[in-house]
Amino acid sequence: MIKYFDLFDLKQKVNVKTEVLSGLTVALALIPEAIAFALIAGLSPLTGLYAAFTIGLITSILGGRPGMISGATGAIAVVIVALAKTHGVEYIFATVVLAGIIQIAAGLLKLGKFIRLVPHPVMFGFVNGLAIVIFMSQLDQFKVADSSGVLHYMTGGPLLFMVGMVLLTMLIIWGLPRITKAVPSSLAAIIVVSAIVIGFNLDTKTVGDIASVKGGFPPFHIPQIPLIWETMVIIFPYALIVAAVGLVESLLTLNLIDEITETRGRGNKECVAQGTANLVTGFFSGMGGCAMIGQSLINISSGARARLSGIVASVMLLVFIMFGANLIEQLPMAALTGVMIMVAIGTFEWASLKTFQRMPKSDVIVMVLVTLITVFLHNLALAVLIGVIIAALVFAWENAKRIRARKFIDNQGVKHYEIFGPLFFGSVAVFNEKFDVLADPEEVIIDFSESRIADMSGIEALNKLTERYSKVNKKIHLKHLSADCRQLLKNADDMIDVNVMEDPTYKVVT
Repeated sequence: MIKYFDLFDLKQKVNVKTEVLSGLTVALALIPEAIAFALIAGLSPLTGLYAAFTIGLITSILGGRPGMISGATGAIAVVIVALAKTHGVEYIFATVVLAGIIQIAAGLLKLGKFIRLVPHPVMFGFVNGLAIVIFMSQLDQFKVADSSGVLHYMTGGPLLFMVGMVLLTMLIIWGLPRITKAVPSSLAAIIVVSAIVIGFNLDTKTVGDIASVKGGFPPFHIPQIPLIWETMVIIFPYALIVAAVGLVESLLTLNLIDEITETRGRGNKECVAQGTANLVTGFFSGMGGCAMIGQSLINISSGARARLSGIVASVMLLVFIMFGANLIEQLPMAALTGVMIMVAIGTFEWASLKTFQRMPKSDVIVMVLVTLITVFLHNLALAVLIGVIIAALVFAWENAKRIRARKFIDNQGVKHYEIFGPLFFGSVAVFNEKFDVLADPEEVIIDFSESRIADMSGIEALNKLTERYSKVNKKIHLKHLSADCRQLLKNADDMIDVNVMEDPTYKVVT
């Protein structure tokens, strides 16, 4: 008989066995990725592992999406790598703390709902750009430093061995799930490649050659930075980007998990949880992070649906850090490189390439542009923002072309203009072209039963149109205005004078 345990939500039934096993699987799979993402940022592997523990634990307890896994991610690593190189790790910790405060504010202000404004082409471009950046960052693992410290690509035997081990890792990750899913394929690949390297005492670069991962409980540490305005000028742009990127990736992942589980998470609660997690991890030697798409999918596909799996994953990860450091340091970099390349391949939305001939050209341009900005500027938040703006402008342009007018003169000699489509800033020019002021009769009625005044530009257009008819001593009436349109006109009484015809028999649905 299956036992259930209610954790945090008394209405949710939790299968403890499934949650614990799924958490253990995620913890094992987190190790190589947390280390690799820290290395991408040019930081110690411990900063990635500590971030994976603290962020994973806090978001599992406080987050708005049970079952979603958070930790150190490539998106954050890509953002902070430049700051790490120029100012060092202490500035990274301060940046993560500030980013957490920004994320908490975003959650409290209920800004999470704006993730709905991100269209699919932008999401495709965002994910594809991130995948390319992760892949390109792995090319540095095929380089070695010469006597002067300059990096050059490997040649000869070392290069062949490195490529061979990377390909073997990728082959295992690709092939093992087709045989069995009892063991995470990335973990199995690391074990096999590590066994070959260690068993045959092969000379290759390991995690221990880069930095030690020996550690205990994440130490409390106040970032050692000068508390002056210049420091804020340095870290605030990075913090803002980290906060934006973290929230975008977390909320996109939340929506993905919602679709898979056919449930609904709480976006604003997740924003606060992500902010709290980054605030804490910045004081506990972590590099910062957000939701992890790959690990979340591993967790959900394993059957986890509650918070317990994320808590187990985080706690077990800490156990590995405290008691398994010697083993982690022997891991060959070839294995981690293979894992990350497979992560990049899995992250890339290959299906988006098939839509090039089916999608509107504007959507294709948005997707490609977001990808290019992500790849070349390493600014995921800017890429998403530009993509959303372009998509919005394209939407406005398409709607601007849809405004139409049907014209006729009734038995009393009054000319009617029946407007179809929204009147807003984009459609004002086309709207004005519909009227022939000089040739129209003495009285004109504009019927808005199939239209709506959407903004101040529409009101101004009506004002200008009224002035044009007034100059030639002709009357203009507005008919069938919806309640919100009437309110707009009422608010603009000081600047516009139009005659709104009352029609008591007509009811507008708002």
